[in-house]
Amino acid sequence: MLEIGTTAPDFTLPDQNGALHSLADYRGQKVILYFYPRDNTAGCTKQACAFGELYPQFREKGAVVLGVSKDSVASHKRFEEKYGLPFTLLSDTEKEVIQAYDVWKEKKNYGKVSMGVVRSTYLIDENGVIVKAFGRVKAAENPAQMLGALE
Repeated sequence: MLEIGTTAPDFTLPDQNGALHSLADYRGQKVILYFYPRDNTAGCTKQACAFGELYPQFREKGAVVLGVSKDSVASHKRFEEKYGLPFTLLSDTEKEVIQAYDVWKEKKNYGKVSMGVVRSTYLIDENGVIVKAFGRVKAAENPAQMLGALE
């Protein structure tokens, strides 16, 4: 995880519609930047849907939600449409941002070791500084946790 108090690495990635987004585009707003392993898996769907349900409350608090995975733009589009997600999903197929935010790690699953995205969430303030960082988050609880972090 990146350290609290450091400037969040900027990036430019395509969203589920192919439009490019950079972190600098969101200066002046709080950003919930969450990294997840894969579209349409049980945990990732729970997390995304919970962020979607709470999205109006995030907006009331001046925050945007950006989800990042290594899935393609087309995969993100299907995921967004299937669950009616109201926020931006960013495609990092080259894993550049995933690695810059230090969430590409060794994982153990049923005794098998592999590399993958460790579910992690950052709260970035209006000036682009990391103010909270949560690693190995629980998918279903993370959105409410992040809403609380905005208090």
